[in-house]
Amino acid sequence: MDALNALINRVSIPLLEAPGPSEDELELMFRAALRAPDHGGIRPWRFLVVEGEGLDRLGELFMRSALAADPDLPEEKQQKLLKAPRRAPTLVVVIASTREHPKVPKIEQLISAGCAAHGIVIAAHAQGLGAMWRTGDPAYDRGVKQGLGLAEGEEIVGYVYLGTPSRGRAAPELKVEDFVSRWDGD
Repeated sequence: MDALNALINRVSIPLLEAPGPSEDELELMFRAALRAPDHGGIRPWRFLVVEGEGLDRLGELFMRSALAADPDLPEEKQQKLLKAPRRAPTLVVVIASTREHPKVPKIEQLISAGCAAHGIVIAAHAQGLGAMWRTGDPAYDRGVKQGLGLAEGEEIVGYVYLGTPSRGRAAPELKVEDFVSRWDGD
């Protein structure tokens, strides 16, 4: 698939099943992620791959952290958190590793890590795989961050779910003119 086709026709695939990406496919996704715009060559990102039993342990971490914040969390919500990582056979936690820099503000570093996540999603699509970038409360929960070993200054940009699409999904038709205007300085 050529680059423009991948960029124009990519769509989030919420229903993913086995098989997940191979090691070679994952490597290509990470190589694409590492090409994200990176002012200052800081490389403000890192990635955790979660598969197999790790998905169950991640669900347990989500649930424990939510219960620590709200001991009265309804059972239905607990079960949803417990099962969330099993929405796909492979999950990549995209982490922004920001730091103080004299020329590159943290917001630029965070955006760069977001671009790295986008690179993973586009590379998955280009290889015929499905991907879904999710966040939600577990992306911002302090207990989840600690459980995943995030350091001070690191943030979860998202959880990228990867697998085989269980059914196709067409990209929505959007009109460029609805989002683009020209500014001439007047």
